[in-house]
Amino acid sequence: MAEVVIVGSAEDAGQVAADAIEHLVRANPRAVLGLATGSTPLTTWRALAARGLDLSQVRGFALDEYVGLPAGHPESYRSVITREVVEPLGLTPELVRVPADSGPIETAGADYEAAIEAAGGVDLQILGIGRTGHIGFNEPGSSFASLTRVKTLTEQTRIDNARFFDSPEDVPRHCVTQGLGTILRARHLVLLAFGAAKAAALAGAVEGPLTASLPGSAIQLHPRVTVIVDEAAASELQHADYYRYAWEHRLPWERL
Repeated sequence: MAEVVIVGSAEDAGQVAADAIEHLVRANPRAVLGLATGSTPLTTWRALAARGLDLSQVRGFALDEYVGLPAGHPESYRSVITREVVEPLGLTPELVRVPADSGPIETAGADYEAAIEAAGGVDLQILGIGRTGHIGFNEPGSSFASLTRVKTLTEQTRIDNARFFDSPEDVPRHCVTQGLGTILRARHLVLLAFGAAKAAALAGAVEGPLTASLPGSAIQLHPRVTVIVDEAAASELQHADYYRYAWEHRLPWERL
């Protein structure tokens, strides 16, 4: 069962996630982080930036990237990662990779898998979850064994991401994403979700059946998962009272 942490706000969630990252980096300054984009992890990045840690040796791998945006486009995930993560946290740009950032798109998946393996694997992977239940850009139907590859985005995902673009038609239809199998190889998964719109997908991922129809349910296969959510996102969890009780009564060695 995942460790589920229910907090009062997205800002509180960011502090809990930043605690986990700080604990990791203090133990291993060359830790490897899996970096998610979008609005969900922003409070985590802000909380971490405020701590003044030296993160210059930390290595990073983004979860995904759009296909077809021109170099330097402000909504490419390379640009977003640079703007929202690398610069505020003081990461070394050369140590942060994004899918398809070198070589042809046809081999982007295999190249990225090789790069993650060469780095020793991801120590802590930050995740969000979409309303379709996707993590990364692994849309419903994705194999739990899938690796980094090109995927076609659902129309719902394109609609959800249209707020970042001038027009819905500007949202790319394809991406390169780490697969569910890739994500599950990370040593610690930290999944964040905020708002009532994520409640159904979150409940399915944490408590529902294991199914490719809800890719986020793959986290149930992982031995170390921390799910950090606000009250609205937790509103459909059947065992919310137990999660609160377990978090409040952690043993000393379970506290970061």
